[in-house]
Amino acid sequence: MMRDTPVLLYDGECGFCAISVQFALRHESPARASSLRFAPLQGAFGTMVRAEHPEVATIDSVLWYEPGPNGASRVLARSDAALAVVAHLGGAWRMLALCARAVPRAVRDAMYDLVARRRFELAARACLLPTADQRQRFLM
Repeated sequence: MMRDTPVLLYDGECGFCAISVQFALRHESPARASSLRFAPLQGAFGTMVRAEHPEVATIDSVLWYEPGPNGASRVLARSDAALAVVAHLGGAWRMLALCARAVPRAVRDAMYDLVARRRFELAARACLLPTADQRQRFLM
């Protein structure tokens, strides 16, 4: 399993999450392309991350996994994870993420939770259909 680049863990059964992953793939800067991988929370990599980080095991959220030195890793959840994705996109998106971090985490997480509770209503269940080049960036 790839452990040298950040990984965005998403709900593999959620259409809103699939659309969000496609948005990230479409909008990331060319300089950052391939420096982010993706994995469904329900897969082997997602299970491994949740086992390594029990503090996020019961959180219903997208997760941002960052490998660290000596096998250490960091996991962000809720709005922090969403903002990590937006910052990864680069350019104006990065500036937007920096500005959004000025909002207190409790407020950001409340807004995140509001959307997360309604994510199945916001978008029908959808399959991710990555291109052949993108497919190698997905972990199971």
